[in-house]
Amino acid sequence: MSAEATNPATPVPLTAGVQRRRGRARLDLRRLGRAALMGPATRDRLPDAIGHVAEAHRAHYPDADLEPLRRAYVLAESSHRGQTRKSGEPYITHPLAVTLILAQLGAEITTLTASLLHDTVEDTDVTLDQVRAEFGEDVCYLVDGVTKLEKVDYGAAAEPETFRKMLVATGNDVRVMSIKLADRLHNMRTLGVMRPEKQARIAKVTRDVLIPLAERLGVQALKTELEDLVFAILHPEEYAEVKALIDANAASEGDPLGDIAGEVRGVLREAGIAAEVLIRPRHFLSVHRVHRKRGELRASDYGRLLVLVNEDADCYGVLGELHTCFTPVVSEFKDFIAVPKFNLYQSLHTAVARPDGQVAEVLIRTHQMHQVAEAGVVALRNPYAPPSEEPSDRAEDERVDPTRPGWLSRLLDWQQAAPDPDTFWSTLREDLAQDREIAVFRPDGGTLGLPAGASCVDAAYAQYGEDAHACIGARVNGRLATLSTVLRDGDTVQLLMGQDATSGPSSEWLDHARTPAARIAIRRWLATHPAPSAPAPAPSRMRPARQRQATATPRREAPDVMRPAAASAVVDREGATVRLAGCCTPVPPDAVTAFAVRGGVVTVHRVGCPAVERMKEVGRAEVGVRWGDTAECRVTLTAESFGRAHLLADLTEAIALEGVAIISATVEPPTQQRVRHTYTLQLPDAAHLPALMRAMRAVPGVYDVSRAQHPAAAAH
Repeated sequence: MSAEATNPATPVPLTAGVQRRRGRARLDLRRLGRAALMGPATRDRLPDAIGHVAEAHRAHYPDADLEPLRRAYVLAESSHRGQTRKSGEPYITHPLAVTLILAQLGAEITTLTASLLHDTVEDTDVTLDQVRAEFGEDVCYLVDGVTKLEKVDYGAAAEPETFRKMLVATGNDVRVMSIKLADRLHNMRTLGVMRPEKQARIAKVTRDVLIPLAERLGVQALKTELEDLVFAILHPEEYAEVKALIDANAASEGDPLGDIAGEVRGVLREAGIAAEVLIRPRHFLSVHRVHRKRGELRASDYGRLLVLVNEDADCYGVLGELHTCFTPVVSEFKDFIAVPKFNLYQSLHTAVARPDGQVAEVLIRTHQMHQVAEAGVVALRNPYAPPSEEPSDRAEDERVDPTRPGWLSRLLDWQQAAPDPDTFWSTLREDLAQDREIAVFRPDGGTLGLPAGASCVDAAYAQYGEDAHACIGARVNGRLATLSTVLRDGDTVQLLMGQDATSGPSSEWLDHARTPAARIAIRRWLATHPAPSAPAPAPSRMRPARQRQATATPRREAPDVMRPAAASAVVDREGATVRLAGCCTPVPPDAVTAFAVRGGVVTVHRVGCPAVERMKEVGRAEVGVRWGDTAECRVTLTAESFGRAHLLADLTEAIALEGVAIISATVEPPTQQRVRHTYTLQLPDAAHLPALMRAMRAVPGVYDVSRAQHPAAAAH
């Protein structure tokens, strides 16, 4: 897959000099790979190389049948015979190195077989039909998937399309990406004879796309080495500085991290917890990040402790012992066992301090968790093999991926809608930069996986696709919320959809959309529905009289509701002026009470009005009151809605169709996409009020209609 030559100047393994002294749990793929492959470039060495692959595979699968691996090696070696890399090495060393990397991670035999053959169809006379006949459909599918990604032109136009194909292939089988990542790792190791500008170009693509993909697939063993190789190429001065720091620490007297590890072993031994305590040196880029964050580094900052146990419960037992026997650094505690990361990662993170000021970061996990943390999806073996005890009723060409994470499904969805390569490329890089995922629940019990910081806008497009254009709001954990509301992990989201099929998003939605699917859909709708250059006049379907009624009046007009209404309230005080209180706007047949206030005025309130208690507390005289025979009444209603075009006109029309006259209307300025409308209305019959309120609630965008409450109006 590559003609790059070996680079003698490629950075040495990050833990050189530290590995022997402290031990290391992390797979050192590079050291083993070079030991197996980078000897004299003769055919006599190749059987040793395939022997290393077999040995690494047997470490994970003791009873594995290695015959497919042997046949794949024979075919690959004979097919590539005579081909060399730029360094002069036989070309077969490249697929062997890629296969060794995957074998050490625990890949199953199908992936290893495809890895050995991944360049044969592209670079030799071997055909896919031959591969299918000799090794079966799965191996053929993987070889074909990787072959489609070959001959990468790192130009601006070709690169996006190459990665678009890669993502589609990954969506159908994540093992394609496993082979691609191992291939890139070996090519990055052997990048030295390339021109500096080409090294930098390849390193930038690796940094922007492949490293985030390795992170999301959980393949930390590949990700960390890729990060360091990119770091050495793009930032050689900082790399040299970090290397000098690591070398100086390795040569220094004392080993505080080793001392703490010994104390931890003693504590766990006394507690009766079977555990393996290892020192895990930080890789170069990690040391660089800690150095920038903290300044001067302590000796214990160059590594972390890794505690491996057998059972999940033992992880929390270890945590309890550490926090009891050492001083815990509370801010450093994270529980990724109860809440795993989106890339399958599980572990407890904590930090403990000694009296001398040395602080050790500690990772606690089971052996199985550690395997998944290092190898990610590769550690899942063959995720496509149907359970042996259950019959498979799938069609042979139907590939179901039970391990496909939510981020990959979303990525595959939006990439199809990306209008051009530039948009796809920039959006892909933004999407991969999201390093944390949350899960929110739908009312039906389903879940939506979203990036951290996603809003209700993102949830709408994740659930409904382009039908989300008609979304008007949401309920988050049962409470009304605007579409701009940022969601948190575990929230329950009910999306409210409007009835107007022609409605669509506003440009403000883009300010709250974090997911590419939402942004692309919104931009496409806005491009096909340009906004008018000036505010549109009121719809022609409104008659002139109705337009005058709908004109918003200043807030100071609200006291109009205190004027005598047509609905007559008869009070037991002769000659008194009767007013209906604006705080609760009573209408027949409400249960009411009345109070005498200044100037011989009696105000009538609903019995449940909060102002009634205050009237009694200040000693206002309660006056008997009953409704008269007049059917008409005046009432003030407040409509709460989400903002959209023509909402005022539609509400006004709904009121008029109920035969109700509008005395005044007030529309407050929108806040967070919400709009409040206050109407003072003259009803021909108070009994018609419930029907009127139902009609107003039926207007798309309106989520609540209530009787007006004006606390200030109650202070008489």
